Amino acid sequence: MTYPVVLGFTAGIAVVIAVLQVPDFFGLETGKLGEHFVENVTVIVTSMPTLNPLELSVGAFTLIVMLIWPRLHIPIPAPLVGLVIGALAAYGVNQWFGGQETGNVVETIASRFTWEINGETGNGIPPIPPTFLAPWHLPGPDGEPLKISFELIRALLGPAFAIAMLGAIESLLCAVVADGLTKTKHDPNAELIGQGLGNIVAPLFGGITATAAIARTATNIRSGARSPISAVIHALVVLLAVIALAGLLGLVPMAALAALLFIIAWNMSEARHFLTTLRSAPPGDVAILVICFGLTVLFDMVLAVAVGVGLAAALFIRRMSLLTQTDQIDSDNHPSINGLPAEVAVYDINGPLFFGAAEKVLTSLHLVDSKIKTVILYMHDVPSMDGTAIVALQSLIAEMKHEGVKLIIVGLKTRIIVKLRRAGVHKEVGE
Repeated sequence: MTYPVVLGFTAGIAVVIAVLQVPDFFGLETGKLGEHFVENVTVIVTSMPTLNPLELSVGAFTLIVMLIWPRLHIPIPAPLVGLVIGALAAYGVNQWFGGQETGNVVETIASRFTWEINGETGNGIPPIPPTFLAPWHLPGPDGEPLKISFELIRALLGPAFAIAMLGAIESLLCAVVADGLTKTKHDPNAELIGQGLGNIVAPLFGGITATAAIARTATNIRSGARSPISAVIHALVVLLAVIALAGLLGLVPMAALAALLFIIAWNMSEARHFLTTLRSAPPGDVAILVICFGLTVLFDMVLAVAVGVGLAAALFIRRMSLLTQTDQIDSDNHPSINGLPAEVAVYDINGPLFFGAAEKVLTSLHLVDSKIKTVILYMHDVPSMDGTAIVALQSLIAEMKHEGVKLIIVGLKTRIIVKLRRAGVHKEVGE
């Protein structure tokens, strides 16, 4: 995947993440935000009069701590320190300014989220450990347990394939971003096999389909992670949080989480590289970057990546077609072919012959000089030919044969000779 595509959708995701944190950071009363970026921005702007100074203070304090902490060179991740200090600050503010009637003046995970399972209710993270349960024993849309049948499999096959492809694409994109941050090279097969096995086992313990997450991976790497062990530790911490630390994590303020996600979004955006690419990259790459960025922000990442890859492929085809050309060699001034008869024309073909360039290059060989009786094609600098180019070459051979012109092809690579023979193009004595 080309760099402008990766940079464009990564920066777009960063903008979306940052904008969605504005209500929590400023303590705005926006209600539940929707899925469309422009509508969310409108709601956020119109809700600015509801700004909560205390929530803003806690968020700003957490943000400052996380920005300053790395400069102290203490081997403890800044996000961890920032969230702990933010939770302590929020607890103090709620104790000082809050009460039984007013409740928390700084919203926390526990005050924001509630849960209800099997008649039990609570706040924050539900402290329920994973338990083994066959997914087909869970209730379906009608509330009754699912029954495995051919109709059910047929109905789920399409969505399952779509989810699998989306998960694979997003995970590989995340791996590409991680490669850029760590200067390493991932193994796509290992990524997809590991994700597939995980998504097969997770539903047996109450889990849902999951993919690699760009935001979480970027935070992990920025915090010093350099091996897959960090992902194992992350999973253990999440499990521990559900089993034993749900109460403590419920004290973390939403404003502090928003501050953390601001930093994650900034690191993801690669703003310096984004601006450098806008200034120095070729116009085609700049256009792809801007389009991927805009589509990610205004629509979604999947559309942006699909369009970006398509545009990058089209740009590559155009560039390759411009590189491929045919030049007629002047035999009078060329030492290697000096002395050829006047009725012999020599053409030098350079570059790959594929569907984007074959027609242009080979149609330029149509003769206008009736005196030419023999054409020599020097194709030493043609690295490859596709099916379109072979068909175009066959048409050229048939046309020259019809006009009584002999065609000699020299300098072909062995693999191209094999392709031509398979297509029925053989050496013919006298032709």
